[in-house]
Amino acid sequence: MEAATLSRIGLAGLAVMGQNLALNIAEKGFPISVYNRTTSKVDETVDRAKHEGHLPLTGHYNPRDFILSIERPRSVIILVKAGAPVDHTIATLSEHMDQGDCIIDGGNEWYENTERRIQQANQKGLLYLGMGVSGGEEGARNGPSLMPGGSYEAYKNIEDIVKKVAAQVEDGPCVTYIGEGGSGNFVKMVHNGIEYGDMQLISEAYDVLKTVGGLSNSELAEIFDEWNRGELESFLIEITADIFKVKDEYGDGELVDKILDKTGMKGTGKWTVQQAAELSVAAPTIAASLDCRYLSGLKEEREAAAGVLKEAGLKEDVGAARVGVDKKRLIDDVRQALYASKICSYAQGMNLLRAKSNEKGWNLNFGELARIWKGGCIIRAVFLDRIKKAYQRNPNLASLVVDPEFAREMVQRQAAWRRVVGLAISAGISTPGMCASLAYFDTYRRARLPANLVQAQRDLFGAHTYERIDRPGSFHTEWTKLARKSAAALR
Repeated sequence: MEAATLSRIGLAGLAVMGQNLALNIAEKGFPISVYNRTTSKVDETVDRAKHEGHLPLTGHYNPRDFILSIERPRSVIILVKAGAPVDHTIATLSEHMDQGDCIIDGGNEWYENTERRIQQANQKGLLYLGMGVSGGEEGARNGPSLMPGGSYEAYKNIEDIVKKVAAQVEDGPCVTYIGEGGSGNFVKMVHNGIEYGDMQLISEAYDVLKTVGGLSNSELAEIFDEWNRGELESFLIEITADIFKVKDEYGDGELVDKILDKTGMKGTGKWTVQQAAELSVAAPTIAASLDCRYLSGLKEEREAAAGVLKEAGLKEDVGAARVGVDKKRLIDDVRQALYASKICSYAQGMNLLRAKSNEKGWNLNFGELARIWKGGCIIRAVFLDRIKKAYQRNPNLASLVVDPEFAREMVQRQAAWRRVVGLAISAGISTPGMCASLAYFDTYRRARLPANLVQAQRDLFGAHTYERIDRPGSFHTEWTKLARKSAAALR
């Protein structure tokens, strides 16, 4: 094939995300070759390229022709289901690749799989990137947030492409080289964990406003639209307002009320919580959001439990909670509680990233991570600019909670936050995300905790020793023997 006709980059895996990313790349002026095992997907993508502006995209029907159609050093993005399908695709394509060529996995992959594949690729003389892609189908087509990690040389080979393809914000494209190894996939995983927390907190705000405040969907749409013009401005708040406006085409009312209350998941939230536990990082808001998804899946059990507990005498207290509620104040309180809870959730995610960066030596730039999340991705929000600036002020910030600006805002909002959580508890409405965030805040801000008693218990039953506040060293006490001696002396 003549060099003049070679594509700049290739993409294999043409489900909707793959198609959209390929079309985005072509639209930015980079000729691209595409391939899929199912040939109809190739035809579909070529047809879309023709109808969406005669874009420079060519389809290929076998791995060899696909690889040979790309200029060297070749860069090939794969967008297939995580796990074994990625290994299979790599094996198929790498047979036709040469030393110095690069594979870029754009799926939601477990970071250790990426690190294994980097080593395997190196043995063949190939370069490898694990690149988180956030923004869903729309982001892939119009500008996602991209999180590439792995070979820096491989990143430099595609830097001009990804900087044009990524979402654009006022301080640059939403892409940066994340770091070595599986750092790109790990950062995308934590991004998704934060997303879980965000969505849970928004659903709790909705529940309190609807159940205690008695607000209609049209009122909720107006409120979320208003919130989206202030400090909570974000993609998730924007789409939530839109959801409340959609009518049910099969009956009366809005569609949101007809949706079964069972939430699906793909695993990245679970991985985030597992990693937090592994690294001894508290992430209660993200964990609470995951627990809620598990509990939502127990629909039949929850319905049965509601019946059993009602028969046992449990009364709904929502009516009593509604009495005397000032709707205007409730709306403002919920807004403040949501904002304060979000700060805690993001703090937990950033602390997890810091712990992993320290463990792996990735040297992550947290301000830059916040910057590339400002556009294209699901958690994009004006709030992230504040996080970026917090880490620019202090790259070694222990927690967002102690950044002077965020600390001031949380203190200003804590009264409203406590009112919302207290009201929800008295009404019997679960707000596990907000409660977890508030408990995290209250625990983190206290100079002394009741952990002294827990450590004393551990020493009593397991001789685990303890430290003292007034002298150095480790100590062990014969607690039971001394307690009996004290009791005997009192007789």
